[in-house]
Amino acid sequence: MFMNTLDASIRNTKTKGELNAIRNSGNVPGVVYGGKELSEKVLISKKILKASLEKGNFLSNIISLNIDGKSQNVLPREVKYDILSDEPTHVDFLRILPGLKIRIEVPVEFINHDKSPGLKRGGVLNIVRRKVELKCPSEKIPEKLTIDLDGVDIGESFKISSVKLDNDVVPTIQGRDFVIATLAAPTVMKEPEKPVEEEAVEGAEGAEGAEAAAAAEGDKPQGEASKGDKKEGEDKKTPEKKPTEDKK
Repeated sequence: MFMNTLDASIRNTKTKGELNAIRNSGNVPGVVYGGKELSEKVLISKKILKASLEKGNFLSNIISLNIDGKSQNVLPREVKYDILSDEPTHVDFLRILPGLKIRIEVPVEFINHDKSPGLKRGGVLNIVRRKVELKCPSEKIPEKLTIDLDGVDIGESFKISSVKLDNDVVPTIQGRDFVIATLAAPTVMKEPEKPVEEEAVEGAEGAEGAEAAAAAEGDKPQGEASKGDKKEGEDKKTPEKKPTEDKK
């Protein structure tokens, strides 16, 4: 499994003000616990911690924590963040000891999307669980659970029984073969094309309607005319000229 390395230093803080001073100096306080040894208070560079968080799956990877030159394998168990700045403010580490069984959420990875006939036909991969909680020895934590989509068609599902696990690595959900993902049919179906016969019928109906409208227009009495029309034989009268008188 992938193992990252982090440098840490012992801190001797007792008050909230001292913790705030650590955070203001660009560091993050933390605690290492587990096993017969006493818990250790440590501090880690915020910049280095954020770089590890950005790599993903920080809480499911074993880390080699170098505390003032002394290395030990630990598992990050919790990271607390500031509600406003979203900056890490505290981190807890669990010591990894041989034979120690722990509960841990392991991410699920899907591969070979391009080899799935169901996805090629427009199917949708519905992921029910992006992580699966497992109970396993601390030295056998799987980095991820891999599901192969090669040859998978629409209607198929992936259950926990389809994932190969070691005998001493078991899901915390017992008694049922729970679903991790399904490959479903497309949610939006393409509207079927209209048959040629229907288009011809609609065209005929439109033509009949036009003919009926024309016939109705022709049924108007010929003697009627619109207000703006001039009646036949009604010409404008020219004014008569008055007779001129001869000048004497």
